[in-house]
Amino acid sequence: MTSPAISSTAAHWLTFQLDGQAYAAPLAQVSEVIRMGEVTPVPGAAADLLGVRHLRGRVVPVLDGRRRLGLPPCDADSEDVRVVMLTHATYWIGLRVDAVGELLVPDVAVAPPPPGRAVRTDDPVTGVLPWKGGFVALLDVRRLCRLPQTETA
Repeated sequence: MTSPAISSTAAHWLTFQLDGQAYAAPLAQVSEVIRMGEVTPVPGAAADLLGVRHLRGRVVPVLDGRRRLGLPPCDADSEDVRVVMLTHATYWIGLRVDAVGELLVPDVAVAPPPPGRAVRTDDPVTGVLPWKGGFVALLDVRRLCRLPQTETA
């Protein structure tokens, strides 16, 4: 089942790189892109949680995008590393990515994820689009950040 956010070809997406693969989050759920900055570790946290950081009066958790998606670790000191600040309902979550790409406005229908991928109930990849000779994996922010279902008004 696809979410309503990816069924439309009119949606805008922000692309970013993780281990050489292009991923994208809905632009409507991206508040900003920032440099990595100082992150305070949280003892006993999930392996993919780098820690928390302060952002204009908020304490925001920062996830490692590679670890969250089961990818190998990278050099965190790269100049291209950024944190994409994602929002869902009242939640703010930072996602460390290898590099930020460009704005994507698809003009083709979203396809389901490729067959042969490991099936997970919390898989955040909801679809793919052909892009630059390969594909870009579209992410569901709620599932990516392991957030609860929220009531819609």
